[in-house]
Amino acid sequence: MKAAILEKAGQPLVIDDLTVSKPGPHEVLIRTAACGLCHSDLHFIEGTYPHAMPAVPGHEAAGIVEAVGSEVRTVKVGDAVVTCLSAYCGHCEFCVTGRMALCLGGDTRRAAGDAPRLTRSSDGSTVNQMLNLSAFAEMMLVHEHACVAINPDMPLDRAAVIGCAVTTGAGAVFNACKVTPGETVAVVGCGGVGLATINAARIAGAGRIIAADPMPEKRELAKKLGATDVIDALDPDAAKQIVELTKGGVDHAIEAVGRPASANLAVATLRRGGTATILGMMPLNEKVGLAAMDLLSGKKLQGAIMGANRFPVDLPRLVDFYMRGLLDLDTIIAERIPLSGINEGFEKMKAGHTARSVIVFE
Repeated sequence: MKAAILEKAGQPLVIDDLTVSKPGPHEVLIRTAACGLCHSDLHFIEGTYPHAMPAVPGHEAAGIVEAVGSEVRTVKVGDAVVTCLSAYCGHCEFCVTGRMALCLGGDTRRAAGDAPRLTRSSDGSTVNQMLNLSAFAEMMLVHEHACVAINPDMPLDRAAVIGCAVTTGAGAVFNACKVTPGETVAVVGCGGVGLATINAARIAGAGRIIAADPMPEKRELAKKLGATDVIDALDPDAAKQIVELTKGGVDHAIEAVGRPASANLAVATLRRGGTATILGMMPLNEKVGLAAMDLLSGKKLQGAIMGANRFPVDLPRLVDFYMRGLLDLDTIIAERIPLSGINEGFEKMKAGHTARSVIVFE
């Protein structure tokens, strides 16, 4: 199969031929139909977050099941599936208390001594799998707990972005924040995750949805997806404007960028008793916090990895939202590109003017 390989951090991805193993007892072989370019991938590509090299990035994907292992019970050959990086074990404390996204046993790598999932076709050398998935490839070999079957009528290029951007943004609204009708929401950052957050806030019935982003094009997308107000996030008075618009601050401020400045902006927009939720992957040495008066005002700060999702339940529901016309995935997708255009796609991401680029495999 063809795959995009990260040979070394800071270098462009290289398209090469790989061989993928046969499914083990609990594994699923998927023919990849589409995969979104996510900023999380860029963190690994640029070396901000460490990973063993060489590796195949990519984690926001959808495809069709080609083969299953002997013990697989959750999907079958021919199923349309969406993958999710928050694979779960199903029996740890986090899983049995409904916090599946926090499971650390769900990376489900093969036991020591088993053949690696990915090898170079030329010399048989191992290529590392990234985030349990490695979706920048024509095939994916994953644990059955890293994918879920969906409605076969769902277009797979749209389904792909549900696997990360939408489940993270919508999960933050529905699971981590539990936004109730009439509450006010500020979203800092209007990339794929931020736009999905805005869309989900509208579905949840938020009374006022304020989008903050430095790019005018993204602020326009935010309005299309449900933002009632838009703010330039780089304006020195951005926090003051949001507080004034809401007459005291928002109930929920959701950060979807991964920068300390945007996290601090989210905190600064909170009303008494409000909650700031950080979704973005900030540099590992950075911190964000609450001041003493924030604490005395009952404000809260939380993380929500992958939107605190329960993806076997959440993803089919999000697909249903799209099929019923509630979830607008078409606006989130800016372009569809071939695998050969992946490096140009990441350059566009760095420029920050558009939302999601999605690789579509023939």
